[in-house]
Amino acid sequence: MKELPAAAAAGPGQPAAAGTVSKKTAAGPDGLPAGSLYRNPANGRDEVIVEGIQNTAVLIGDSQSEPSMSWPRLALRKLGYNVVFCGGSGTGFVVGNGARGSYIDALENGEWHLPYGAPPVVVIEGGGNDATRGASDFDIEEHAERLIDAVEERYPAAEVVMVGTLARGAQAGGGRRTQVDSLLGSVAKEYGLSFVSVGDWLTRYGLDRYLADDRHLNAEGNEAAAALLSKRLEALGLV
Repeated sequence: MKELPAAAAAGPGQPAAAGTVSKKTAAGPDGLPAGSLYRNPANGRDEVIVEGIQNTAVLIGDSQSEPSMSWPRLALRKLGYNVVFCGGSGTGFVVGNGARGSYIDALENGEWHLPYGAPPVVVIEGGGNDATRGASDFDIEEHAERLIDAVEERYPAAEVVMVGTLARGAQAGGGRRTQVDSLLGSVAKEYGLSFVSVGDWLTRYGLDRYLADDRHLNAEGNEAAAALLSKRLEALGLV
C-alpha cells in the first residue's frame, strides 16, 4: 500500500509535508486535495485530509516509527493499511526534541495534525526517549493517559493499540527501556487497550544482531521486527 504524507505543522498556504500543499479552510472537506488542512468544527483543530481514510492506520511514534521503512510502518503496510505518521524522532510521551513537543503537547499545539475522518486503527509506539532522558513513571503515565484520552475522544470507533519500547530483556541489560515498556503495558491494560510488548525483543528474537546503533535497527532488522509485529497485530484482529 502507498505511504501517505506525515501530518506536519503548517500555516495557511504552507506545506503539510514534502510534496503536498496545505490550505486551511472553513469550508467542508469534500474535494480538498490530500495534504490540505481542514479546521474540524467539532474540535477546532486543523486536521489533514488523506486519501482512503477508511483504510488508513494512524501511527504515533518516535524514531523507531518515523523512517518510511521502519518496522511499525512496514508491519501496518503488511496488513494492507496506508499509514499516516504523527510524532517525531527524539520525542515521546513526556519529552520533546527541542523543535517539537511530546506526543500530547505536539497534538494540542498543532505541531502535527491528525487525519480528518475516521481511520479504523491508531497505533501508539514509543517510550524510548522517555526512558533515556529520565522521565518519571508518574509523568509517563500521566502523559500517556492524556494522549489516549485525546485519541479515543477524536476516534471513538478506532481500534487503539499501544506498542512498547524496543529493548533487550530485563536480564540482558534492558534497564529503563524495559521498565518503561512494562509501565506502558499497565497503562494500556487500565484503558482496555491491546498492547504489544517489545521490551525484550532485541534478545528474545535475536534482533540485537541487526542493530545499526545501540537502539535502532538496520534495514534487515526492520524487516524482521515488522514480520513479528504484523503477526501480533493480525492476532489482535487488525485485518
